[in-house]
Amino acid sequence: MKYDVVVVGGGHAGIEAAYVASKKNLSILLVTGNLDMIGQMSCNPSIGGVSKGNLVREVDALGGVMGKAIDRCGIHFKMLNRSKGVAVWGNRAQADKERYRKTVRKELESRERITFLQGYVKRVVCSGESVSAVLMDSGETVFCRAIILAMGTFLNGVIHIGLTSYSGGRIGEPPSTELTESINELGIKSGRLKTGTSPRIDGRKIDYSKFEKQSGDDAPWAFSFSTEKPLANSTCCYIGRTTHATHEHILNSLDRSPLYTGKIKSIGPRYCPSIEDKIVRFGEREGHTLFLEPESTDYHEVYINGLATSLPFDVQIKIVGSIDGLEHAELIRPGYGIEYDYFHPVQLKNTLESKVVNNLFFAGQINGTSGYEEAAGQGIIAGINAANKLLGEEPFVAGREEAYIGVLIDDLVTKGTEEPYRMFTSRAEHRLLLRQDNSDERLMPIARKMGYIEDKVFESRKRVWEQKEEIKRSLSEIRITVNGVGKRAGELLKRPEVTFASIEEQIGRKLSDDPRVAISIEADIKYSGFERKEKKNIELLKKVDAIRIPENIDYTAVNGVLMGSRKKLQEKRPATLGQASRISGVTPSDISALAIYISSFHNGVSRETMGSTE
Repeated sequence: MKYDVVVVGGGHAGIEAAYVASKKNLSILLVTGNLDMIGQMSCNPSIGGVSKGNLVREVDALGGVMGKAIDRCGIHFKMLNRSKGVAVWGNRAQADKERYRKTVRKELESRERITFLQGYVKRVVCSGESVSAVLMDSGETVFCRAIILAMGTFLNGVIHIGLTSYSGGRIGEPPSTELTESINELGIKSGRLKTGTSPRIDGRKIDYSKFEKQSGDDAPWAFSFSTEKPLANSTCCYIGRTTHATHEHILNSLDRSPLYTGKIKSIGPRYCPSIEDKIVRFGEREGHTLFLEPESTDYHEVYINGLATSLPFDVQIKIVGSIDGLEHAELIRPGYGIEYDYFHPVQLKNTLESKVVNNLFFAGQINGTSGYEEAAGQGIIAGINAANKLLGEEPFVAGREEAYIGVLIDDLVTKGTEEPYRMFTSRAEHRLLLRQDNSDERLMPIARKMGYIEDKVFESRKRVWEQKEEIKRSLSEIRITVNGVGKRAGELLKRPEVTFASIEEQIGRKLSDDPRVAISIEADIKYSGFERKEKKNIELLKKVDAIRIPENIDYTAVNGVLMGSRKKLQEKRPATLGQASRISGVTPSDISALAIYISSFHNGVSRETMGSTE
């Protein structure tokens, strides 16, 4: 058995990696423990959200599959953050998770160059400094030129329900063992993290009259730029709250909590804590918000978002029964906590290739992230770069000013993480440029040039971009009288109180039949002033990011760098001055001293350049 690329893992990272790499006519083997569970939603049955929706659209603009799949399988679509500016809107959809699995499997099987193998990888085999094969649990050796590791929570996974623990990658599936140790032997360091999920209940036993109904949008936005069929909602979600009785049950059971008895020692996600953690840390609150999310339109299983827990099963029954409207609800799957191995992402290049072993790529939760969307974003970057490298093409690194994916990966490889990393709009300093509506304009031309976007999709979007420019030209020519003074429509649209629709109303005709195009044009014009300033700053920062640090640099020899900063720089080994400047605790004066030191090797660095970016 011999393939160009072996992708290990059939989750959201592995799916994107295999799918996109297959577009370059390379032979791909996707190895996973259970072929029927490819694309499984282990936690909440949804895709997108604030900032996460941007990631999905960026994956789609780069040639990925997640956006197409959720458009076909979504049962409830809602744009979040509509009360704020377009730059921080977030599209979110509930999925029929069974249909989602089938859809992504079908998409993968549509790629003739992808082969599937059910099994577990035990070892990564190297020849010299590069990977050469994987050893399967069956004893079979599969030879390859590149490996993408995307095993999610399966590496030495341990599941906790109360004080009962057992090995598992997720509930009902065995973990992957021996592989972590094999990778450690290559000189790559690992750690342990923790995450968890909520109980599922029988929807037939819910009194929905006691919950706040949350309907989907009347005209949902598609995630994929190739989706042409209008989307529709086929179900509703509901909002409820925990009660005083809920909190009492939790507080009285902490002696049986693996979190609070010390049985779970790993760090969990700070921004998505378990319900017991919420009650202990925020005990003054009267109630915590919960969301009832249907998992399918074919059956009645409901996910309780916001109730992640690793408390014992009997306590979970009491907790659920204490919530108004769930007095008679029955648990059909318990919530649980899971500890698993991950690899410190500072050991990776921005391409997600290992700094230690050539042609070994890492993507998804094993890099310390949480979330399907974060995993998909890493998967597509790993897949593109594995393919590009094998074909002798240029690597692809998305800048922080180009994509949320760029922010995600730069944060991971520069700063690392000691807790499951989650994407937020606040992490992106250039978020006004990184709107979900312009993901195609930002990334599709790049993906098209590399060969990852089909002609039909690209030409269709190109016509939309041309339409946008034509309408913007019209707005710059149309004059509207305001208080007796003629104003250009485009200038008026910059005002917060003026909308695209109000401009159309004043001129008495429609400029666009597509409301999404109208919103995008309005955002382009309203943010244009901010964008000009932002792009000037970006140009200055690019000068710093372009300055490469010699790989063999000895930071102890750099005068003027603080001792604490030297230690961090030595540990993280940033590739550029820009990366070094983003390491927590490294000061502007450290960067100036480092720039002066580097100038003895590279004459392209000047004090003036550094002074302009401090």
